[in-house]
Amino acid sequence: MSNSNISVVYYSGYGHTKVIAEAFAHEIQANLIAVDQEGLVSEQDWQTLDQSDAIVFGAPTYMAATPWQFKRFADDSSKRWFNRTWQDKIFGGFTNSGSMNGDKQMTILQMQALAAQHGGLWVSLGLMPSNTKAATHNDINYMGSFGGAMVQSPADASVNEIPQGGLDTVKAYAKRIQQITNKFNAK
Repeated sequence: MSNSNISVVYYSGYGHTKVIAEAFAHEIQANLIAVDQEGLVSEQDWQTLDQSDAIVFGAPTYMAATPWQFKRFADDSSKRWFNRTWQDKIFGGFTNSGSMNGDKQMTILQMQALAAQHGGLWVSLGLMPSNTKAATHNDINYMGSFGGAMVQSPADASVNEIPQGGLDTVKAYAKRIQQITNKFNAK
């Protein structure tokens, strides 16, 4: 695999999304950038994102949207929007919530809209859902998502109890984003 420069920028409120972001980044050796509790990233982090071939957004779903900290990051990206700094980059995204549905699709759509505003190219999940009677949380794409990766971590689960199927879904999505980014950047 070629060495596309991929960055994951995420916010995690309780640690679950951090574990998911780490699993994604580790799978393809992506840069990992945390949005802090004030919704900020460092100037170096902005430069890393600007130099990336692909940017992947990660955030939990709170009340059918990203938390305000991620929204602040999105709003702060407006300088890049104005200058078209992220034009034609590859984008993707993932979310996590305690509920089986929790309106996670709204969060993915928010991320897709942000990517579109930047002139980016969104990568779908590209996986069939696990939708048989025998399916369990340990199956890939148990959530049945298509727009991006979705994970459900029960509200009373620790960060060490994220269902393996959710983590495997995110890892498969990481490989897909890497493959598409490599194709897009092939000379």
